[in-house]
Amino acid sequence: MPLRYPTPELKDLPEDIKAKVLEVQEKAGFVPNVFLALARRPQEWRAFFAYHDALMLKEEGSNPAGSLTKGEREMIVTTTSAANKCLYCVVAHGAILRIYEKKPLVADQVAVNYRKADITPRQRAMLDFAMKVCQHSDEIEDADFDALKAHGFDDEDAWDIAAITAFFGLSNRIASFSGMLPNPEFYLMGRVPKAPKPA
Repeated sequence: MPLRYPTPELKDLPEDIKAKVLEVQEKAGFVPNVFLALARRPQEWRAFFAYHDALMLKEEGSNPAGSLTKGEREMIVTTTSAANKCLYCVVAHGAILRIYEKKPLVADQVAVNYRKADITPRQRAMLDFAMKVCQHSDEIEDADFDALKAHGFDDEDAWDIAAITAFFGLSNRIASFSGMLPNPEFYLMGRVPKAPKPA
């Protein structure tokens, strides 16, 4: 299925967006399709990636039992994106999840059925909360926060879990309605060991 909206050329992007895209290309070795697909509206691109980075790139806190790791953030995205049937986000964030967690099977497991995945009880509690926010946010109650606290999460962690879920609910819908497809590179990332660099 082709992308329903034209993708701008890298050379035509505003300088700040072009610089960020080139930085991502340098790090990843390719330009993830989302960066160009959303660049057709530069003001929205800036707002989208500012919020993305605020949620996903924040440093882990001083409480290791309570703060979300980068891998756990990607686990939330992969699991809830699967519930929203977003191919782009499941494949792209599943790849990042495999890399962060160093587990080649985990993304497929949480995307299909996180309750049977090879994850910790703490991560399962996190995903229980995320899935309730994803599918029944109107039913969240104190007991849901209590279930998180039993695993060392605090109220700020609950906010992070919910905000990541909500933000990617937006992302899932934009990717799906616009026909955005994952780059082929994402499919193998974190599944097979990288070839050693020549000496």
